Amino acid sequence: MKRSAPLQRRTSLARSPFKRKEPKPFALADRKKREWQTSMKRRIKKPTVEEGSKYLAACRGEPCYLRIVGVCRLWAVDATVVPCHSNQAKHGKGMGKKAEHRFTVPGCARCHAWIDQGAASRAEKFDAWDLAFEWWEPIRAEKMAIQMKEAA
Repeated sequence: MKRSAPLQRRTSLARSPFKRKEPKPFALADRKKREWQTSMKRRIKKPTVEEGSKYLAACRGEPCYLRIVGVCRLWAVDATVVPCHSNQAKHGKGMGKKAEHRFTVPGCARCHAWIDQGAASRAEKFDAWDLAFEWWEPIRAEKMAIQMKEAA
């Protein structure tokens, strides 16, 4: 059977990812929807650096509170002591997300590495962190109250 007319496409060819696509003009309804969505995004209060920095600053100049047996060698104040965030979901930890700054404990680099990448079970790590947080929380509260009075 012979065709008298050449074949014609019903749909256009797929665009190459390297070609620049022209932006489509938005209809009024689409524009209103986008404005509403952006206003909703603005309403969500995100924690600022300033709000969390007071918890991180409280950890400066402190000894290691994790004190993991067989891991920690630094019982004195050292430059490697940093704020160690909790790895527990109940404290806000998630996939690609750190726990809130208020759930930090001063820990040396070796203990921090053990908490984050160590071979121990999660239960052991959580127990060690929770014990350190129990020791640290009242001291941090006292230290932050003094800092707040000095700032005022």
